[in-house]
Amino acid sequence: MIKYVLASGSPRRRELLEQVGLSFEISQTHGEEIITKETPADIVEELSYQKASEVTERYLQQYQNDTVVIIGADTIVAHEKEIMGKPKDKNDAIAMLTKLQGDSHQVYTGVTLIILEKGLEERKREIATFYEKTDVCMYSMTPEQVVTYVETGEPMDKAGAYAIQGKCAAYIKSINGEYNNVVGLPIARLMQELFARNLL
Repeated sequence: MIKYVLASGSPRRRELLEQVGLSFEISQTHGEEIITKETPADIVEELSYQKASEVTERYLQQYQNDTVVIIGADTIVAHEKEIMGKPKDKNDAIAMLTKLQGDSHQVYTGVTLIILEKGLEERKREIATFYEKTDVCMYSMTPEQVVTYVETGEPMDKAGAYAIQGKCAAYIKSINGEYNNVVGLPIARLMQELFARNLL
């Protein structure tokens, strides 16, 4: 039997896994994010690995008669040479959206799978890390529209300070790439990776 563990408290990632019918546990991460990489793709892969690794340590002695698949993910927005995570406060959110509106940017999500093979002694682990990139183009927003959107509170826990699946859908002109990657998890790519490893 295979047990799946989502190393994230994100409700969006949870909903996407539920959408494709995967049964899983949630184990949130609490460790400090340490970034040593420079490019957006490398950063999200590094952070997704850190999250999956933290949760892996909790499962080394659990479900030893089953294979355990731990899923870590991290999303950032890149605009020109600036990397945007979650806004620190409302002013930060306003600043981010002001830069993104009327322009194109990229959303990167890194995913790390750590597979713990079943075994009562030292468990073998396989690690697979990948990322997806989606280009997003936003319509222009007036300063008043930016402030009104930020006041909804929706941007405050989102990379780049917006939710494509939420109220900010009114300002999304086009995307090129996987839509769910922008939501926070490239679910189609994830499922293909699991299929390829006979983990479904």
